[in-house]
Amino acid sequence: MKKQIKVGFIQQSNIGDVSANMAKLAKNIKIVSENGAELVVLQELHNSLYFCQVEDVDNFDLSEQIPGQSTDFYSKIAIQNKIVLVTSLFEKRAPGLYHNTAVVFDKDGSIAGKYRKMHIPDDPAYYEKFYFTPGDLGFFPIQTSVGKLGVLVCWDQWYPEAARLMAMRGADMLIYPTAIGWESSDSEDEKQRQLNAWIISQRAHAVANGLPVISVNRVGHENDPSGQTNGIQFWGNSFVVGPQGEFLIQAGNSDEENMVVDVDMKRSEDVRRIWPFFRDRRIDAYNDIVKRFMD
Repeated sequence: MKKQIKVGFIQQSNIGDVSANMAKLAKNIKIVSENGAELVVLQELHNSLYFCQVEDVDNFDLSEQIPGQSTDFYSKIAIQNKIVLVTSLFEKRAPGLYHNTAVVFDKDGSIAGKYRKMHIPDDPAYYEKFYFTPGDLGFFPIQTSVGKLGVLVCWDQWYPEAARLMAMRGADMLIYPTAIGWESSDSEDEKQRQLNAWIISQRAHAVANGLPVISVNRVGHENDPSGQTNGIQFWGNSFVVGPQGEFLIQAGNSDEENMVVDVDMKRSEDVRRIWPFFRDRRIDAYNDIVKRFMD
């Protein structure tokens, strides 16, 4: 693992044209790679609109096999730009069996590994249980030429257990492709509380595990095809923090942004020496954590 790497991310708005979204991503990836990015992270389900606002069987047509057309496309981009690339795809594993799957490409275009989203939400405007089977690959970091990447996806970011297990298996950083935003009926105070909670939770994963965290969200407004809500205003705010939760870079909440930042990978060991949380864990007393609830 390199002691310092340049991390790039693409905070992008999407339209209904998958080919146009992918072409825009290719252009933006080239921009961050030309600015030195060695690792580039994309947002959740970046090829299309966030289709989970409604339960519609026709949306399964957006899914694809892995490997397949999209993996061929992003493999070539990884080779052309000499980057490690973290993507987020709608995987068709078999008829009637689909996953929300992150695929990681190494600089030679090979698939370094994949992660299937483990925690699947089912909330108004986020009807993901209709589409996605919970992941069955577990919490295992993906080895790449820039280090071991603890890749998780969106709703996973609220679960400290997921971050901890990735860290315990040697992840050098945690990565969260994301699609999250506001519904217009929420008050401005409530919107701010939601955004702050989202940021705080992920910064806490960085602190508790002594690891950098990369979180990449989409931006822009997407209509609810059913008309039952006013759609989602994705709140952007993509960011990278260091192992004490310190902001290294952060995007805004309304604009498309391509960003590159230096991440000092040696800081994780330095921080863990002064905050030895792994040393002091009471593993003899945690058996009940696997229960649903303590009545």
